[in-house]
Amino acid sequence: MSKDAPGPGHHTGHGPLAPATGSATGPLMSSGGSSDPYWYKHAVFYEVLARGFFDSNGDGTGDLAGLTSKLDYLQWLGIDCVWLLPMYESPLKDGGYDISDYFKILPEFGRTSDFVELLDEAHRRGIRVITDLVMNHTSDQHPWFQASREDPEGPYGDFYVWSDTPDRYEEARIIFVDTETSNWSWDEVRGQYYWHRFFSHQPDLNYENPKVQEAILEVLRYWLDLGIDGFRLDAVPYLYEREGTDCENLKETHEFLKQVRAEVDRLYPDRVLLSEANQWPADVVDYFGDHESGGDECHMNFHFPLMPRMFMAVRQERRFPISEILAQTPEIPENCQWAIFLRNHDELTLEMVTDEERDYMYAEYAKEPRMRANVGIRRRLAPLLDNDRDQIELFHALLLSLPGSPVLYYGDEIGMGDNIWLGDRDAVRTPMQWSSDRNAGFSKSDPGRLYLPLVLDPIYGYQAVNVEAQVDNPGSLLHWTRRMIQIRKRHPVFGTGAYSELDATNPSVLAFLREDGDDRMLCVNNLSKYPQPVELDLSRHAGVSPVECVGGARFPEVGELPYLLTLPGHGFYWFQLPPLPSEEATRSEAGGLPGYGLPAAGASARSSQESGPVRHV
Repeated sequence: MSKDAPGPGHHTGHGPLAPATGSATGPLMSSGGSSDPYWYKHAVFYEVLARGFFDSNGDGTGDLAGLTSKLDYLQWLGIDCVWLLPMYESPLKDGGYDISDYFKILPEFGRTSDFVELLDEAHRRGIRVITDLVMNHTSDQHPWFQASREDPEGPYGDFYVWSDTPDRYEEARIIFVDTETSNWSWDEVRGQYYWHRFFSHQPDLNYENPKVQEAILEVLRYWLDLGIDGFRLDAVPYLYEREGTDCENLKETHEFLKQVRAEVDRLYPDRVLLSEANQWPADVVDYFGDHESGGDECHMNFHFPLMPRMFMAVRQERRFPISEILAQTPEIPENCQWAIFLRNHDELTLEMVTDEERDYMYAEYAKEPRMRANVGIRRRLAPLLDNDRDQIELFHALLLSLPGSPVLYYGDEIGMGDNIWLGDRDAVRTPMQWSSDRNAGFSKSDPGRLYLPLVLDPIYGYQAVNVEAQVDNPGSLLHWTRRMIQIRKRHPVFGTGAYSELDATNPSVLAFLREDGDDRMLCVNNLSKYPQPVELDLSRHAGVSPVECVGGARFPEVGELPYLLTLPGHGFYWFQLPPLPSEEATRSEAGGLPGYGLPAAGASARSSQESGPVRHV
């Protein structure tokens, strides 16, 4: 396999803001000059498609150089880590998740030198970069698979899972039920069936073969040596197969992940492994690994079951879907973190809900069959919420305050729409809308050459929804999102604090505390479209005057009686609970209090005298 050598050149990004200064010499270091092994606990992640972000050379497809040129925008927004979807060489039958060469960049995205430049420029701006590592399968065009099918006795003959019969592993479910009827496909060349948990053009690697394990570790080391800050490990529950099981979450999978983690800890101690394990909480937590050691598998895991229940709770105007799934979520090792999200590059997955809940979600959020794909809903956030600004803000407030590190999907910060007339998941992978200019400012190519057509909807089209217009409007969703990210960053408790739900008297209100020592935040969310009162038992914090974090207003002192609040429809509060005077004096002597969350610089925030819930700041 070829490995194009990285080049030495660098260039300054040409985003909407002034470029940062400094230099990068590899993995991102803290301001003190040492790496921070737990940076992911405080990070705001941003998922982006290189092909969908910005086209630097006018060929109709976004590329790595284009992404590099927009890093100033991401820095301005407050992004700490970019999650880049697969950029490897691929026939692109599944958006790059069908890899044909792990060591080469897809030519239309650029060269390895462009990737190194992206890392360098991101690190200059204090931004880390992770990318997908597809461990479970390859493309059927990969040289490993071609060699395996042509020479069963050769060095790659046992790199994939082959069988003379399709009757093995019958308890394993079919994941892509819209397109696949079996997990086995017949290969005419080899005269056997090969195993695939996803599309038939994505044969599964055989992890029973130690040479496969070493080959994947070599891939991991190659990109980490180039300076990448970690990987999202795609589809990890399916690495191994065993007869008589559903071939998910097997102990052999966890043993291999421990091997991967040990290699990372030994050679790259400040990098992160983020697992994509779309499983129930009791199964997902196992992908963190051993509790006693603080976690010896993946540093992070997506909390898939939480996401659909946020949508259910708001539509039902009852907190219980969120409350119940968090109550079912086991504690995780000390050094680990959840990744939580609202939407991503796939369908809004409904695998981890009951059949009844799935039917409810389809009825509420995907009334047209075209809006559905596989076992989920292929819509972006804004259309799912009928472009309701209050709902969009409420969902982001939950994303930024619930336990875990938030993962934003490109374009959601401006309320981008989707195109359900495109096939499969392409509905939510359209070009980023930078301006109202030609091709939404995404590309200078002929519109017919674009990798996907632009959204032309009168509500969500690029003429109405774009970055340029929202940067110029202090009241825009983009500015609001940026300010909420800034507030989150001023309160580290959101990343590291314990979570405890309060027993609110009103079932439409979700209220919880985030606490880490004296750093305490109270979050109160109205899931109903109607105004709601709520009484909260805050007697444990008697004597404290809550400080509302957006406007900086100080609320009445907490007493022994229930604390009464009234929230408008889909409104929410973020309160800091400062130390009591005695605690304040002690901490003042020790070096002062942490700053309260005040309006972001340059923001048209509400008056500090206003005491209403968070709205269009």
